[in-house]
Amino acid sequence: MSDVDPIIGNWYRNEETGDDFEVVALDEDAQTIEIQYFEGEVEELDLDAWYELPIESIEAPEDWSGPFDELEPDDLGFDEEDEFDDANELLDDEDQR
Repeated sequence: MSDVDPIIGNWYRNEETGDDFEVVALDEDAQTIEIQYFEGEVEELDLDAWYELPIESIEAPEDWSGPFDELEPDDLGFDEEDEFDDANELLDDEDQR
């Protein structure tokens, strides 16, 4: 059970599954929360289900590109191909951990 409140834009981890996700929408009238997992999948939970999950608040991931398939250097804000290659190497290193 969690006592962590859902806040739009904040990141959380399901301690049971290890899945990281961000709260992307909250409908207080319908008592629902929309979350997006790091890999991109979107899920809707009711508020009661949220508080039944073992959730902890976490920092936003450094690599925010998880839910995006194919990115171009311009998409990440890099001006030169070399900077993009360096960023990809860093991401590959993190994936191997």
